[in-house]
Amino acid sequence: MSIGNSPEDDRPSFPEDEDRPSIGRALQLARIDARLTVDEVSAATRVRVPIVHAIEQDDFSRCGGDVYARGHIRTIAHAVGIDPAPLLAQFAEERGGRPTPTPAAPLFEAERIRPEPRRPNWTAAMVAAIVAVIGFVGFTMFSDSDKGTKNPVAEGSASPATSKPADKPAPAKPADPKPDPADSAIAGAPKDKVTVLISAEEGKSWISVKGHDGATMFDGLVADGQTKTFTDDERIDLVLGNAGAIKLFVNGKEVKDDFQEGQVERLSYTKDDKGADPEVG
Repeated sequence: MSIGNSPEDDRPSFPEDEDRPSIGRALQLARIDARLTVDEVSAATRVRVPIVHAIEQDDFSRCGGDVYARGHIRTIAHAVGIDPAPLLAQFAEERGGRPTPTPAAPLFEAERIRPEPRRPNWTAAMVAAIVAVIGFVGFTMFSDSDKGTKNPVAEGSASPATSKPADKPAPAKPADPKPDPADSAIAGAPKDKVTVLISAEEGKSWISVKGHDGATMFDGLVADGQTKTFTDDERIDLVLGNAGAIKLFVNGKEVKDDFQEGQVERLSYTKDDKGADPEVG
């Protein structure tokens, strides 16, 4: 027998009336006409494949009871595109018009051994609550009368034994000094290479940096207060979009050119430059 991977599987014989097919036969014929496999019907209805096979063979014992069998018939009928009402009426007629009763013996046994829940004793709870309230009221009255015999202490004053001097505020920690770009430029300048440090101290600036081979090392915006360092074996070519905002260090020495705000500068430096005038590109 096929497991439902093809709609044209072997069709088992069913006992049928002369006028109408059985429920399972009707569902199987509708599934084949809809060109659906048992697996596809199972996936669409979430009814397991063995149960779909059993229903198509008019075996409803695997459904778990008549209530579940009705639900499976209705779901599968919708999936294969037929009206479930005649099939449900036929199922009820064949089952005598009502579901098969569930065996009651196991449920009865379970109920017989289940201990009866104990009801809360509200009378005892109310008595305990009244006693607790009376005790609290008596304790409060006794405490108030005991306080009246002691010497009152002026509000806002503290006894000499318990008074403490006010804590002195901790001295504010001085803010860490902002690192000097010149120190970073000197410390990060190897002798056998050209090193350029760019510090945007007067505002942001767009810059472009290329090495001696023409490869782009950076092309973008340097934010206000941001510092970037570049190193090459032979030469570094620069384009400064807002040269007046840039503080420039070459090989550990500051470049003293008087750049103007908004001025575009094209500069080139080698490892032999010591902050002198650059080669203008």
